[in-house]
Amino acid sequence: MPRITGQHKQPAPSALSPIEEEVIGLFVHYAQILSLPKSLGEIYGLLFCSPVPLPLDAFVARLQISKGSASQGLRILRTLNAITPITLEGDRREHFIPETRLRNIVTGILRERIQPQLETTTARLERLDQLTSQSDPDSEIAIRLKRLQAWNEKMRNLLPFVTKMVEPEALA
Repeated sequence: MPRITGQHKQPAPSALSPIEEEVIGLFVHYAQILSLPKSLGEIYGLLFCSPVPLPLDAFVARLQISKGSASQGLRILRTLNAITPITLEGDRREHFIPETRLRNIVTGILRERIQPQLETTTARLERLDQLTSQSDPDSEIAIRLKRLQAWNEKMRNLLPFVTKMVEPEALA
């Protein structure tokens, strides 16, 4: 875990500024697009606006969310490569900084959210294939199942391409 030395004043818990509210609202919208909890967008949005690393209690106080919600949100964001934990000299609490490189965030989302869903879909399609193999292979449902299998395969093949498209030089 990176360690930052020197003086880092934490902002006092206060009402959110209009800019913070708008940025948080934007990240809540992004979280909703990805079917992620609203609190993830709130936490990331606040951290994105902050000029200093923030500890867990700052999210609780500033966003007025429970400690459990903040803790779970930070854990998920960490898994998605959206935040990095750090320690500050003289402070035993874990603090967080936002990942601002889109490629790292997209890679984390693809790896942790999309890929597992596609794997589950593949297993379900295999079960469906077994069920339909016992019936007429030219039936409408068998034909549509083949189409679903093709769609799933295309989506699985698209993931590495999407990851490569998000070039670090262009989006750093």
